[in-house]
Amino acid sequence: MNVPTVTLNSGYEIPQLGFGVFLVPADEAEKAVSEALEVGYRHIDTAAIYRNEEGVGAAIAKSGIPRDELFITTKLWNDRQAGEEPHAAIRESLDKLGLDHVDLYLTHWPTPEKDTYLNAWQKLIEIRDAGLSRSIGVSNHLPEHLDRLVAETGVVPAVDQIELHPAHQQADVTAWAEQRGVKIESWGPLGQGKYPLFENAAVAAAAEAHGKSPAQVVIRWHLQRGFIVFPKSVRRERMAQNLDVFDFELTADEVRAIDAIDPGDGSGRVGSHPLEFN
Repeated sequence: MNVPTVTLNSGYEIPQLGFGVFLVPADEAEKAVSEALEVGYRHIDTAAIYRNEEGVGAAIAKSGIPRDELFITTKLWNDRQAGEEPHAAIRESLDKLGLDHVDLYLTHWPTPEKDTYLNAWQKLIEIRDAGLSRSIGVSNHLPEHLDRLVAETGVVPAVDQIELHPAHQQADVTAWAEQRGVKIESWGPLGQGKYPLFENAAVAAAAEAHGKSPAQVVIRWHLQRGFIVFPKSVRRERMAQNLDVFDFELTADEVRAIDAIDPGDGSGRVGSHPLEFN
């Protein structure tokens, strides 16, 4: 399976479609990631707070896949942003993953009340320079947070991983990113089942027109919008289905119809708000 890659501002390439392990229990992570790798995924997205880095690492070790063929992301949790904690946190993550470096390391949330996200970013720059992560970025950061990071350090994140699905497209964040060469990664790309996305007329019509499932249509929409996306499933057949999205293309009208699902007022958010999650 040849998944298209996107070139980050760090110069490294990232597979545009990956496998996410959010909410995959620790005792199921090894099996899930092993099956994902067997199906054809080469981009795995985890985080310290998911508490399944060991399982991800075990699957990587058993796969026999050369390290340079894999793209592994993990994230710095909110309670490790202060002082020198990010340095300890990345080493703990690498130990659990059984790796000497990750391909992408992200600050998980800006946690504005703690006001430690700038320090975290400064430490991620040091982590990158030490070779422990090839690229660095952020997650759930809004333009006001991003502006501060760039103003204070001069280093632009490679990615911003944000909640993004048809009902919540965060046009302000995506516009900021596009203007500065930052790639957007979509978490919760199918809306986490928290609203009837697959029953939406635009999604259903595109699915029927292309002989694909509604989930495949939405994943394809993310890809055509230029987003990096990693749907999560612990079912092998669903993993394979989610990867089977490169033999069709949505028309411009179909993309616009799905774009129009977003009410534009932020009411489509199904996860936490970055200004309120601390």
